[in-house]
Amino acid sequence: MRIAIVGTGGVGGYFGARLKAAGESVAFLARGAHLAAMRRDGLKLTSALGDMHIHPVEATEDARAIGPVDVAVVAVKLYDTATAAEACRALVGTNTSVVSLQNGVTAADTLAAAVGTERVFGGIAYILATIAAPGAIAHTGTMARIVLGEFGGGTSARLTALVSALRRAGVEVEESPDIAAAIWTKFAFLAPLSGVTALTRTTVGPIREDPGARGLFEKAVAETVALARARKVRLAPDAAERTMAFLDSLPPDMGSSMLFDLRNGKRLELPWLSGAVAGLGREAGVATPTHDFIVAALGLYAGGART
Repeated sequence: MRIAIVGTGGVGGYFGARLKAAGESVAFLARGAHLAAMRRDGLKLTSALGDMHIHPVEATEDARAIGPVDVAVVAVKLYDTATAAEACRALVGTNTSVVSLQNGVTAADTLAAAVGTERVFGGIAYILATIAAPGAIAHTGTMARIVLGEFGGGTSARLTALVSALRRAGVEVEESPDIAAAIWTKFAFLAPLSGVTALTRTTVGPIREDPGARGLFEKAVAETVALARARKVRLAPDAAERTMAFLDSLPPDMGSSMLFDLRNGKRLELPWLSGAVAGLGREAGVATPTHDFIVAALGLYAGGART
């Protein structure tokens, strides 16, 4: 397959490297020092599942230099989705598909507006990986799983092709018969996790142990689940309880990317996480006071650089 990785951060870099090592034709969109290092030294990956060094690597900051591909895998931060959607226009040929592995529940709509609803299918990535240094991706732990699915349900040739490519690359991947429900199930955990860890400036261990912080997390989960149900998303009947049980299963030092971005003075995905819950809640007539508070409390930091 001809694959474009739109955003060579931790997620895109990890899965793109695995696909390239397995023999797929992979082109990476990157920028700045990261792009320069990839062009000079290739892409390095450190992981408990196996290190690798891809060199040479096809990397560029201009999607037009890549041209039409079979599938464009979007893995940028949510605030870069609109820019990524424009880049995807240059990657689209007759049979091109686009899939987002981003967090949140709004990215697919942004991509569909740029390239057409019929080209977009859904995806979720479960992985903790970051850019450790320019040209180097560090994967923490052993979780590296992707879920893919057609928004209309069922399977398709394009879905089967990408699933097969990922499996050849040794990636754990599954097809979901209801990808919207799968995306919202993750979002019901991720939006509260991002908001509450950033708000409290701490990881899940202290949050679980403190009744007030745990109660805040539980309310944020309940609001997100209520919103999903109002939008006719078919979550499990015990979705909220499962989410809290998942919280209790995590290592106590686990945080969120938004917590780490806040600590490092980087821009936050706040408007597309708790901000999306609050905005979509207003549209659906669902009260989201916890997420409203998170947005208000973290809003001053959303642009980054403030300490």
